[in-house]
Amino acid sequence: MHSETEKSPLRTLETWIGEARSLGVKDPDAMALATTTPAGFPSVRIVLCRAIDDDGIRFFTNYESRKGRELEVNAYAAAVFHWRELERQVRVEGDVSRSSSAVSDAYFAQRARGSQLAARVSPQSQPIDSLEDLLARQSALDAELAGRAVERPANWGGFDIRATAVELWRSGTSRLHDCMRYERHGAGWVATRRGP
Repeated sequence: MHSETEKSPLRTLETWIGEARSLGVKDPDAMALATTTPAGFPSVRIVLCRAIDDDGIRFFTNYESRKGRELEVNAYAAAVFHWRELERQVRVEGDVSRSSSAVSDAYFAQRARGSQLAARVSPQSQPIDSLEDLLARQSALDAELAGRAVERPANWGGFDIRATAVELWRSGTSRLHDCMRYERHGAGWVATRRGP
């Protein structure tokens, strides 16, 4: 494993995303995010990791989406990044909280206008009459705002996963893969090598 994992596996995650990006991997920051219903049933979907720091990772969504509702009830999640081209993957587990309004506002402001409008009109995870109706609502809102800034809806923003465990995995020969698990202890990490 890279020497930077001795300090923070999250920094290694950041490095590996950068390496995937430099190889031209499409959406190198895509991750499968797992949440659970109040009854404990899992659900998983792909989202984009939009920030990494020493505490964990961040993604953005509609708070009223299925994942948003599930995280409000059970504030724990797991995520996995996989880069076939690098033969690597990273698993992150941790507790989840909403990002600050300032963080969500700043990220929303830098999104493409079409994405901003979509966030305003889409009732994510809810039944809709048709995609055409949703597109018409987006166009109508764009015309109504007449080029003015699109305000972030209150039901849209970031979630921060404070990593309590991170697993770094690299492909090995004869399926003897290199796997290191890092568990948070205080301000640092304790690492153990795991059998593949």
